[in-house]
Amino acid sequence: MKTLLAHRLDGVKPSPSMAAKTRVDALRAAGRSIVDFTIGEPDFLTPKHIMDSGVAALLSGQTRYTSPSGTLALRQAIVNKFRRENTLEFKPENIVVGNGAKHIIYNAFAATLNEGDEVVVPAPYWVSYPDMVALHGGKAVVVSSDASHGFKLTPEALESALSPRTKWLVLNTPNNPTGAVYTASELVALGAVLQRHPHVWLMTDEIYEHFVYGDVKHASLLQVVPELAERTLIINGVSKAYAMTGWRIGYGAGPTPLVQAIAMLLSQSTSCPNAMAQAAAVEALNGPQQCVADVVAIYGQRRDLIVELLRKVPGVDCVSPDGAFYVFPSVAGLMGRVTPGGGVLSSDVDVTRYFLEHASLAVIDGTSYGMPEHLRISFATSFELIEQGCNFLRDAVNDLS
Repeated sequence: MKTLLAHRLDGVKPSPSMAAKTRVDALRAAGRSIVDFTIGEPDFLTPKHIMDSGVAALLSGQTRYTSPSGTLALRQAIVNKFRRENTLEFKPENIVVGNGAKHIIYNAFAATLNEGDEVVVPAPYWVSYPDMVALHGGKAVVVSSDASHGFKLTPEALESALSPRTKWLVLNTPNNPTGAVYTASELVALGAVLQRHPHVWLMTDEIYEHFVYGDVKHASLLQVVPELAERTLIINGVSKAYAMTGWRIGYGAGPTPLVQAIAMLLSQSTSCPNAMAQAAAVEALNGPQQCVADVVAIYGQRRDLIVELLRKVPGVDCVSPDGAFYVFPSVAGLMGRVTPGGGVLSSDVDVTRYFLEHASLAVIDGTSYGMPEHLRISFATSFELIEQGCNFLRDAVNDLS
C-alpha cells in the first residue's frame, strides 16, 4: 500500500479538530457521556427563513449543476454583502464559491504554489493551513506570537519571515484558536510591510468576522490598505455566522485571474457547489440579519462565563478573547503535575488525554495549533455544558498532585 500512496502525504496529518470529533463520537457510541469542548461550529439550528429557502429551492427544481464558480445570484449576494458590511467593491467575476471556506483556501494554494514556495503562517494558526501548504509542495514558515503580543503577528516578525520565495501571507482575523482580532492600526502596519514586498500575496480568512465582542470591531486589511487589492484573496462563508456548517458554502473574493484559476480547478474536481445550499446562502446574505446579532450576543455571554470559570482553576491562565468562539488558555502551570494514576503531565497533549480519560471532557491541544502548553476550548455550546465542563476540568486539576 505504501508504494501506492503519493510521497506528498508523508508529512501531512489528519485535521486535529476533525480527529477530535471522531474520537468523541466513538466514545459516545461506546456509551461514554462526554462534555465536548472541541466543537468548531455553532450549536444553534440554521435560522428558519434560510432553511425554508433551501426547501423552496428543492421544490422549485434547483437540483442541477450550476456554474463551477457559483450561481450569479449568490455571487451578486456576496458582492452586496461586501459593499454593505465591509465597504469593499467587487464584481461577480471577482467571486468564487466552493464547498466551504476550506475548499477555497485549498484550491487557492493548488492554483498558486510551486515546489518550495513559502507561505507565512502566524501561530497560533488554524490547524489546516500548514498541511494544505505542504500538500501543494509549499513550505509553511510559521511565525509565533504569544499572549504578550496578543497572539498577533507584528510587523517586525512579518518582515523577518519574508524571503524571495514567499508567495503568501495567511492572516486569520478573528483568529481560530485564540479569538485575537487585529485592529485597523495593526492591519495598516502589516500592510505597510506587504507594500514593500510586491511579490507577496495576502490571504485573509475572515470566517469569524461577525463574532466580535464588546467594543471590538472587525476590520479587513483590504479596507485599510486598498493598495493591496490586486494581490489579496478574502476568504469567508456562511458556515459560522448563519449556523450553516453542514450546508458547505464558502467563498473567495479576489483578482479575476486568480478567481478564474480556482474556478477551473473546481470544475475538474467538484464540478460546482451544492445548488440547493447556494439558494439558501442567497437568503442568508440578502435576508434579515438580526439572527446573527442575536446569536453573537449569546456567545458574548458564554465567553464571559467560561473565562470567569477557567480563571478560578489553579494552573490555568485564560486570556479573554475579543472574537471567534474559542478560548486558548495556557496550561503551563500544570506541567509536571502527577495524575491519580501516577502519570506525569509533560505536555498539553498529556493534559488533553488526562481530561478526556479522567474527567470525560474533550478539548484540543495547543500543539496542534502551533502553540504548545495551551488548549483550545470552544464555547459554542450551552451555558449548562460550559458550567458542567468547567467543573469537570476544575475537579480534574484538583485531583493532580
